Amino acid sequence: MDKPTVPTRPGPRLHDDLTRTVLAVLFIGGIVAASLWLLWPFIPATVWAMTLVIATWPLMRWVQAALWGSRALAVTVMTIAFLLVFVVPFWLAVGTIARNAAAITEAAKIALAFKVPPTPDWIASLPMIGHGLADAWDGVTAAGLQDLAPMATPYVGRITEWLVGAAGSLGSLFLQFLLTVAIAAVMYARGEAAAAVTLRFGHRLAGDRGAGAVMLVGKAIRGVALGVVVTALAQTLVGGVGLGLAGVPFAGVLTALLLLLCIAQVGPAPLLLPAVGWMYYAGQTVPATILLVFSIPALTLDNVLRPLLIRRGADLPLLLILVGVIGGLISLGLVGIFLGPAVLAVAYTLLQAWIAEDSEPVPPPQ
Repeated sequence: MDKPTVPTRPGPRLHDDLTRTVLAVLFIGGIVAASLWLLWPFIPATVWAMTLVIATWPLMRWVQAALWGSRALAVTVMTIAFLLVFVVPFWLAVGTIARNAAAITEAAKIALAFKVPPTPDWIASLPMIGHGLADAWDGVTAAGLQDLAPMATPYVGRITEWLVGAAGSLGSLFLQFLLTVAIAAVMYARGEAAAAVTLRFGHRLAGDRGAGAVMLVGKAIRGVALGVVVTALAQTLVGGVGLGLAGVPFAGVLTALLLLLCIAQVGPAPLLLPAVGWMYYAGQTVPATILLVFSIPALTLDNVLRPLLIRRGADLPLLLILVGVIGGLISLGLVGIFLGPAVLAVAYTLLQAWIAEDSEPVPPPQ
């Protein structure tokens, strides 16, 4: 007697599998998009905090060792240091701009009222460069720049009002600074766990090469932070001392502006050189010479100190790192100074590893 046949369930059709796959992808994409939408206000502060923590992690470990191995005390000290270095100067700069709005207006009016005098006779007598300087001076005088002063003077008040308004609207940026410091404190407290998760994620994506790329990102960020930030602080310190000793008005505000110019890779030249030239023209020879003495090392520090510090943090081609710094600054703003070299470093390393896997002999170039 034959056994009764059990009806079998038909297998899934291709159309059903495709529908389920599409719906799953859409669901996952929707979850990712919703998560990014909710976290978007915190992403800039998180990126800044991550950059600061990676760059200063060895310093935090040193502080922890000095404080009897207490992570809580080390995090507290680093948080207070960030508040003193970033938040307090920013707050003082905004307050200074708001309090000195009238003085800024008067200074702008004086600058606009300046008239270029005729070329002094002694300039043409200078060897080698005298005729070129005299021609350039005559060109500026012939351009009639002083005629622009009556037309531009009515706009000085509006520009000053805009400057004060912009300083007042920087309150949101001040809150971003506070949020960055708070997130950095959390990352300091849980740094090892976050690093382990990041390494596992990189290993999950690309095996040992992915974990190596994660390590390279950390080294690149740390190297750029050492090269860019430390060099900017050194240039600002030298230039700020020179401005203070020379008695330049608003030396504190100019020093803060000098730090921004150095971090943005513009350098101190657009601020220090005009100040030196103006003081020489005004007859203040001794203060101008003092400022010139401090300006020369401030202008040349980045050519020596920055390459050494960058190569110490990350063993990468210096040209690659500088291109990443400049390209990141143009594309992403200040945070791009750190993210640009990190992205190029990962791409460069993966490309080098991929080329090295080629075992076939390459014919020599003819």
